[in-house]
Amino acid sequence: MSIREVAARAGVSPATVSRVFTQPDAVATDTRRRVLDAAGELNYAPHPVARSLARGRTGNLGIVVSDMANAFSAVIAKAVQLEARSDGNALFVAGSDEQPDDEERWARALAPQVDGLLLVSPLMPESALRQLATQVPLVLVNREIDGIPAVLTDATDATGHAVEHLHALGHRAITYLAGPDGYSNSMRLRGYRAACERLGVEPVELGPFQARFSAGVRAADLVLASAATAVVAYNDEVAVGVINRLADRGVRVPDELSIVGFDDTSLAEMVTPRLTTVRLPAAMAGRAAARRLLDALRATPDPAPTPGPLALPGELIVRSSTGPHRSAARGAAP
Repeated sequence: MSIREVAARAGVSPATVSRVFTQPDAVATDTRRRVLDAAGELNYAPHPVARSLARGRTGNLGIVVSDMANAFSAVIAKAVQLEARSDGNALFVAGSDEQPDDEERWARALAPQVDGLLLVSPLMPESALRQLATQVPLVLVNREIDGIPAVLTDATDATGHAVEHLHALGHRAITYLAGPDGYSNSMRLRGYRAACERLGVEPVELGPFQARFSAGVRAADLVLASAATAVVAYNDEVAVGVINRLADRGVRVPDELSIVGFDDTSLAEMVTPRLTTVRLPAAMAGRAAARRLLDALRATPDPAPTPGPLALPGELIVRSSTGPHRSAARGAAP
């Protein structure tokens, strides 16, 4: 079905039909409605490439996540996709496998093909991010750089709550399993260290580890070689890896070791025992980041100043992977 047939059915020129699909505000409401009705009757849809050329936009957004297999990243990407779709955009997704060079390579490859780009927990240097922001509208998730819009999931206070929860259960040897260097790990470390100092607990940090299940399996043996009676793991995947390895070693959770994760992904409810975790608003962060990017794309030639970062707090969710310290089980006094 061609644009000429739509024009003939609506009683307008082909140029008017083109404007309806590329510059609808430039066409009178009655004429626009008549053209859209004709297009619907004829099952006509404008060619996406031609439409994007006429509008000066691709109709695509891009997102680069640190690990496409990670549940937290998947929740954010899905939320962004829903916002993009509701605005008539497609979404291109790439994963860097926590490699800064690959992350930068993917971001630069996507930049010419999209109208705007989101980066989730980016690890590339600040200089590279600033240069990228001169090439394409950019929004960051869980990375704060002055002058670039950002949405942050701030787990600092909630991490403190996790340590306080374990301390109230009698634990005094509380180990933190660090994740990849970056905003998320630094905020969790800040909350962990502050809570340990406040409670008079000696902080013990192991890692960094990759943010995945297999890293938790490896970390578990290091935990067992220490005096730890409780663990705060970088994310749910690492925490579940620890629980899995402890089961292989015959160590009961939480009777002999208490475990706390982060993110509150679906894994937290699937594992036995169900995981105590810090819930981070991943879907909310994805939606907010997508809206900030879409708002930037609608900006006038004289846009408003870049808004400050939007910080979304975490929340401790207590389940059955944490329990009272039992000194007899590990041979240590609380």
